[in-house]
Amino acid sequence: MSRAIRIHRTGGPEVLRFEEVDPGRPGPGQALVRQTAVGLNFIDTYHRSGLYPLPALPHGIGMEAAGKIEAVGDGVTEFARGDRVAYATGPPGAYAEKRVVAADRLVRLPDGIDDRVAAAASLRGMTVEYLIRRAFHVERGMTVLFHAAAGGVGLIACQWLRHLGATVIGTVGNEEKAALARAHGCAHVIVYSHESVAAKVREITNGKGVPVVYDSVGRATLDESLNSLERRGMLVSFGNASGAPPPIDPLTLLRKGSLYLTRPSLVDYAATRAELLASAAALFDVIQMGAVKVEVRKTWPLAEAAEAHRALESRRTAGSSVLLP
Repeated sequence: MSRAIRIHRTGGPEVLRFEEVDPGRPGPGQALVRQTAVGLNFIDTYHRSGLYPLPALPHGIGMEAAGKIEAVGDGVTEFARGDRVAYATGPPGAYAEKRVVAADRLVRLPDGIDDRVAAAASLRGMTVEYLIRRAFHVERGMTVLFHAAAGGVGLIACQWLRHLGATVIGTVGNEEKAALARAHGCAHVIVYSHESVAAKVREITNGKGVPVVYDSVGRATLDESLNSLERRGMLVSFGNASGAPPPIDPLTLLRKGSLYLTRPSLVDYAATRAELLASAAALFDVIQMGAVKVEVRKTWPLAEAAEAHRALESRRTAGSSVLLP
């Protein structure tokens, strides 16, 4: 037997239960992973609350983890017992001591990347990779707006964008987070609690606006994001930390300068084995060369997942956090 966090109904952090479960044996094309670190992400709270419905209840939550393979099923030739691996594209259920995972969703960890960094960086880092290289291809010399710049995704994005030669305007909630964002490559920081984001962006860009806005906040930032874009700019909406954004009338995009809007997901940008491996390789490369440093700023025992969710949702976390089975 093993232990895992599961929910029997949707709701607040109190619905998270730490239970004994049987992880099962790996079937064809699967691997049993003994997990040493589990990533904590906002999408986990969406599954817990019901914003992103799970297939059935009870069900596990959590999208990413790292650990060692304990056994493989028939047909698995790429991995063997003892291999260090990570995964980040689900399906939900990563909050567990052991878990059976489809082998084609696993990536092998380089020796220079430890398990906690892998669990903290895989989902966030591959999210950043597709956001800045594929959803919208950021080029050297561009100025971009990235909301929640001091969050786990934001700190990776600020560093990676700086490495690409872009200038980052980041939004944060307080001065402490502003200092953290600056230390990770954010050239201009807007504290949204007492500054107009769009007005400040226009000031920084001499009235032009930015070609792309990356917005994981959602409802609270939608208007400011649209108003920060230059003509034919793109809003990349990839999260709902403040709640789901309201519907947008297509005519609004026209009136604000023939804007583009996309709502991407890592699942679709790592849908094939080749896409997954390329995204992970790009992430591991920038970490190993030192262009992106991932600091695990907070850990919780897996059994305390509810407290971790409370901290995450109340904005008491900065950077990356992990759960330890």
